Amino acid sequence: MKLKQRVVLLAILLVIFIFTKVFLIDNLDTSAANREDQRAFHRMMASLHVELDPRLDHTLQSPWEIAAQWVVPREVYPEETPELGAVMHAMTTKKIIKADVGYKGTQLKALLILEGGQKVVFKPKRYARDYVVEGEPYAGYDRHNAEVAAFHLDRILGFRRAPLVVGRFVNLRTEIKPVATEQLLGTFMNVGNNTCFYGKCYYCRETEPACADGDIMEGSVTLWLPDVWPLQKHRHPWGRTYREGKLARWEYDESYCDAVKKTSPYDSGPRLLDVVDTAIFDYLIGNADRHHYESFQDDEGASMLILLDNAKSFGNPALEERSILAPLYQCCIIRVSTWNRLNYLKNGVLKSALKTAMSHDPISPVISDPHLDALDQRLLSVLATVKQCTDQFGSDVVLVEDRMTLSHL
Repeated sequence: MKLKQRVVLLAILLVIFIFTKVFLIDNLDTSAANREDQRAFHRMMASLHVELDPRLDHTLQSPWEIAAQWVVPREVYPEETPELGAVMHAMTTKKIIKADVGYKGTQLKALLILEGGQKVVFKPKRYARDYVVEGEPYAGYDRHNAEVAAFHLDRILGFRRAPLVVGRFVNLRTEIKPVATEQLLGTFMNVGNNTCFYGKCYYCRETEPACADGDIMEGSVTLWLPDVWPLQKHRHPWGRTYREGKLARWEYDESYCDAVKKTSPYDSGPRLLDVVDTAIFDYLIGNADRHHYESFQDDEGASMLILLDNAKSFGNPALEERSILAPLYQCCIIRVSTWNRLNYLKNGVLKSALKTAMSHDPISPVISDPHLDALDQRLLSVLATVKQCTDQFGSDVVLVEDRMTLSHL
């Protein structure tokens, strides 16, 4: 065979090899990943309804020990959590042994210690379920029920980055006041026949207390993350200025994401994709108030973006604040696993799944039907935004494969 023919033959074989690698092997890998995404979705749907059951079979550990062991750098709780019902039952029933003012912040909350030494954050009810918060998308008091709904949405999306939250009724007179610190006790008052408190925070005012129905107050309790996982606070790169007439850079600079990509921790690792996931999560729940976020300390960008403080959500079901999605439509990237999960939740599945997930909660119904309907509508907007990106840049650029093996020891 002549040299020229050999070169041509080798070139043909090389093309065939590249074709096989790119179009066959890679597609097989993608198909396998998509099949795993689908299996994970079905596992999530099968485990949506969580019975609050105190039984812990096959272990002598306390609910608090179990929940603490769940936490790893990329998850607050694992995909399979047969003990979840027992942990949440403990959160809503264990005796309160100490009550104090909440950790620093702008909104009213109380820090409770439950029997066994577990800290939880209590947020009181401020609004009726059908109340619509008008004004700016970040207006109003914290919504306790929004924390509950946001936690279950985190489960449904498969992020598993939100601390556990459950509704709880507390008797302020018999459960809180006898174990309250002087600082918290000094903020209690009676308004008519109702026991109230206003706590200590930036916006807490004696003229704006949270009031129980008689002595019984509805609220939410959020499980405190283990102390062995200290948090680090970060300014959100797409945070608002909260000043009338003053825009943040991202609000006028369409190339802003390019600048973000050049700064740590967004220049490498999973953090930027976490920000995009969080933007989608916040858009679905209507949360325009994530000016900062937390990760675990000394993580060098490898830790998850933890979905803390989701109470400025589910305020106005008629409001679609598109600017929340800025990280998505400015960066035009999204995890393949997130994209797949969003598509599985189309056609009313998201609304139905969240309704099922929340049905066990002591304060059910957690949110009103207009908020559930709004979720499905906002989901369509997210999918349309991703399609605009893929139409402009192509799926290979927009859809990012970023899967990590998550070990729970």
